[in-house]
Amino acid sequence: MSFAPDTQLGPYKIISLIGSGGMGEVYRARDTRLLRDVALKVLPASFTNDPDRLRRFEQEARAVAALNHPNIVSVYDVGNSGGVHYIVSELLEGETLRQRITPTGMPSRKAIELAVQLANGLAAAHEQGIVHRDLKPENLFITRAGRLKILDFGLAKLRRERAIDETVGSKTAAQTEAGQVLGTAGYMSPEQVKGEAADHRSDIFSFGSIFYEMLNGQRAFKRNTSAETMTAILNEDPPEFSLKSGAIPPALERIVRHCMEKQPGQRFQSAHDIAFDLESLSTTCTCRAAVARRRSCLRRVVKAEHAGASSQAAPHNVSQRDHLERALHA
Repeated sequence: MSFAPDTQLGPYKIISLIGSGGMGEVYRARDTRLLRDVALKVLPASFTNDPDRLRRFEQEARAVAALNHPNIVSVYDVGNSGGVHYIVSELLEGETLRQRITPTGMPSRKAIELAVQLANGLAAAHEQGIVHRDLKPENLFITRAGRLKILDFGLAKLRRERAIDETVGSKTAAQTEAGQVLGTAGYMSPEQVKGEAADHRSDIFSFGSIFYEMLNGQRAFKRNTSAETMTAILNEDPPEFSLKSGAIPPALERIVRHCMEKQPGQRFQSAHDIAFDLESLSTTCTCRAAVARRRSCLRRVVKAEHAGASSQAAPHNVSQRDHLERALHA
């Protein structure tokens, strides 16, 4: 059921519906105690009698509440009002990564900036033994300040607890039912597709799929049906990188493909390692860009010097021009 504006759930007053999905409806609400607006996620009444769905909903609250990181959405409260289960988190202003990705992809510098934030958030979750298992552009939010936030740990797996059984199914995360695969077809890891145990390296595969899409503007394993998509995840490599958004450094492409190795043991073994490599690459690219700008400037200066200099130029002018030319080729 949906809730009308001004409906009271515990200390929270509903303002408006933000969106809905298989794991619940999300409302903008007012915290009447602290006088602030929050995001309130409600599990639909039709699910409250489903122990598995209810368990996963409560698991999201436990998983996210255990984390304190700028790249993970903050959870404020969890409650039950008249049989209605809800979780309260910070209200974000901005847009999802899905809305940010264009058909031509992002400039590599911007994609790296966001990917580093995603890797840092995942590293914090993985350190606490939490695996997201449903990473996708719709679950990643970019605030107006440019900060990336990981959302919706509703399918998170607490590795310190016993995992529920998983088998392959054709539905997406929004349609998942007990006994079917947990995840979204286009971003699942091979081990998720096969119904095997998924650890933090499964998130790293999903990270690579998302990063690929950020750079290329198209999914790494896009097919007509979920079954075809999962077959591609198991047996095929992503297409060659597009140049629609500009040249992609070979080192960056290697990082993305390393994330999407079919065997977990052949991928990056930690999100920290991904963040480190991306930050190093970003620094290198920035330095090269600075050198290129400097050389371009020097070329213009040398060209102007040559054009304006006469054969009777003063010796110190010739010396200055020689210095600029040496700097240009440094």
